[in-house]
Amino acid sequence: MSTESTPAADTTSAPEGGQRERAPRQFNRGGPGGNRGQGGPGRGGPRRDNRDRDQKPEGDGPTMIEKVVFINRCAKVVKGGRRFSFAALAVVGDGKGKVGIGYGKANEVPDAIKKGTANAHKHLVNVKLKGDTIPHDVFGQYDGGKVLLRPASPGTGLIAGGGVRAVLEAAGVKNILTKSMGSSNHIAVVHATLNGLQQLRLAENIAAVRKTS
Repeated sequence: MSTESTPAADTTSAPEGGQRERAPRQFNRGGPGGNRGQGGPGRGGPRRDNRDRDQKPEGDGPTMIEKVVFINRCAKVVKGGRRFSFAALAVVGDGKGKVGIGYGKANEVPDAIKKGTANAHKHLVNVKLKGDTIPHDVFGQYDGGKVLLRPASPGTGLIAGGGVRAVLEAAGVKNILTKSMGSSNHIAVVHATLNGLQQLRLAENIAAVRKTS
C-alpha cells in the first residue's frame, strides 16, 4: 500500500469554478522609456513637462510676430508653356508698438515668404499706443486704400479683418474698431492701416509741442 502524499490544492486563490485567478496584466504605456509616469514618452505628465521645458524662456530676446497677409501667383506664358512666380506680402511686429511691412518675390512660395519677412524686418516703425488700444480716432490712406481706426474699451476685442487685422495684431493692439472704406487691395489696405497708426499721438506729445511753440 503506497504512502506517498500528494500536494494539497491551493483553495485560497481558486474560485468556485476550480480555476486559479490570474494577476492583472501590467501594460507598459510609457513606450521604450518605461512605464507611464516614469519619464517615458508615452501619454502622461512627463511629456507635458518636457514640452514646457522646450519652450523659449521669457527674457531671452524679443519674439517677433510674423504674418503672411497675401500670396500672389503670376504666370508668364512662354514658348514652352507657363512659368509661375510668387509674391508674398508679410507683416512683422513685436506686439509692443513696433511693426513693419515687407514684400518679396521668388519662383517658390517659401522663398517669397522668406524675402517678404526679411524686407519687413528692415522697415520696422514705432507707433504710439495707449495700453492695448489707440489713443484717438485716425483715418489712414494709401493709394486707393482708406481705413478708419477708433479706440475701444477693454473687452471689445480686435474688430478687424484681412490685412488690417494682421497689422494691428503685429503692433500689439487688442481692443479697436476698424472700417475699410476704400479699395480691397491687400497692399493698399495694409499700407493704409500703417499710415493711420503712424499718425497717432499721445497727450504727452501734444502737450510738449504746445509748450515749445
